[in-house]
Parts: sequence; structure tokens; C-alpha cells
Amino acid sequence: MKKKLLSNKYTLGVIDILYIVVGSFIAALSFNAFLLPNLIISGGISGVSTITKSVFSWDPSIVQLAFNIPLLLICFIFLGKEAGYKTILGSLILPAFIGMLDFVKPWTNTPLLAALFGGILTGIGLGIVFRAKASTGGTSIIAQMIHEYIKLPLGMSVALIDGLVIVCALLVFDGEVVMYSIISLFVISRTIDVVQVGFNHSKTVMIISEYPSEVKQAIFNTVNRGVTNWGIKGGYGNSDKQMLMCVVAEQEFTFLKDAVLDVDENAFVVVMSASEVWGRGFTLAKEKTII
Repeated sequence: MKKKLLSNKYTLGVIDILYIVVGSFIAALSFNAFLLPNLIISGGISGVSTITKSVFSWDPSIVQLAFNIPLLLICFIFLGKEAGYKTILGSLILPAFIGMLDFVKPWTNTPLLAALFGGILTGIGLGIVFRAKASTGGTSIIAQMIHEYIKLPLGMSVALIDGLVIVCALLVFDGEVVMYSIISLFVISRTIDVVQVGFNHSKTVMIISEYPSEVKQAIFNTVNRGVTNWGIKGGYGNSDKQMLMCVVAEQEFTFLKDAVLDVDENAFVVVMSASEVWGRGFTLAKEKTII
């Protein structure tokens, strides 16, 4: 039953194919322009192929294809055939792009710049592929499985698996190369999460005031956002109170804070980050895969 539900999530459509192709091209360009020439081990099979290129002079595109075959079988078993189809596409296209773009000259010979900008570009590419609920093969298959079954964020899942590859790089390269690789891995994981969630962070604001009706009206008048009333019981006096909850865009928070304090300067306010918000005023509906 679990595998059937996962398979339904991985329907393959035209938009998905476009995401996979574009994301794979960006990741391959980053690999050839930044990571490979500077020996940046970004983790995953691409990191393994960098190690084998340095030690044995093996073609990275061939190495990635060879490693992807058993991992593809795992993908079909645990993520379902639709996920497998998408992973086959990414697993073939990414090494093909890496082979096609091997003529690309290094865009920088400074390892720190390569780690930063290569990490950003690779994260963008992988994030686009992941938005199609697909994979470029390699250890990202394992990251997808961790994301689906353990519910870790994709960026964290990638960091966990690819971090193991960087540890293996200690056996081949010096510590400085590995430190640059860790920087790149962090940038990749954060960029993937940004591509998945976006830049539009919001604030969840909890307000306890002696004047809930006046505060609520002030919020309506100032930022025009909805407010939810929660009935609560105070722990100190065991008295019934009202707590207001409001979600606002990050740039609106200062206006909301001033509005609340103008009504009740003794209000108790708790503010939390909300990285993704669905609903009227933010998004009208969840994003769905187009079939």
C-alpha cells in the first residue's frame, strides 16, 4: 500500500521531463565548470567520480552510469515504477550532459569560489530535478528514500548521504580539499531547500493581550491579514484568555508589531518563522505535478 501511494506521487508528465532535463544540464555544467577541475567533492556519485578521475583517470560520466545501475533497481523496489522511470531519465541525462560538456573550461581556479558558486549552481540544478519528484540517480535515490520514509527535508537527506562520500575523500585528498568540499555540500543542501520552498518566508505571530478585540481590529486595519482566536487558560492565574494567531509576510511584520504595541504595550508576543504558507493571501492551492 505504501509503495502504491508513493508511485501515484511520481507520475511522469511533460513538465516533469522539462524539469529533469534543465536541472540535469545545470548540474552537469556546474560539475565541469566548478567542481571537477577544483577537486570539489560535492558528495554522491559525482563526488565518487571525481575521486576515481583523480586516482585512476576514469571518465566521470562512465563511472556515474556504472554506479547508477544497482541504485536504479533499488529505486524501482522502494519508490515504485513511476519514480524509477523519472530516475532512469535523470540517471541517463546527467552523465550524458557531463560527457557532452567536458570541453567546458574551469570558470575559476580558486577552490573557495568553486565551492560557493559550484554549490549554488549544483543546488539549483538538483532542486529543479527534485521539484519534479525525480532524481539524477546515484545516492540522491537514497536521499529521496530517506525523505519519503523518514520525512527529513530533502536538503538534509542529501547532506547526510553525501557527507559520507566526503568522509571517504579524506583517504585520497588532503584536509583542505575536504574542507572546501564541506562548504560546497552545505551550500548545495541549502540551495536545494530554497528551490523547493522559495525565498518568501513568513512569520507566524502568537499574541496574548488583555484587549484581543482591539488588537485583532488593528491587525485587520494595518496589514489586512486574517486572525485566528484560540481559547487558552493562563498558567499563573488559571484564568481564561484569548490568544490570537496571525501569519504575515516577512516584510509586514514590523507593521504588525507596531499595530499590536500601539493597542497594548504589555502584550505577550511570540514570533516563529514559517518557511512555506498555503492559502488565500499567500498561495491559493498546493502546487501539483502537471500530468
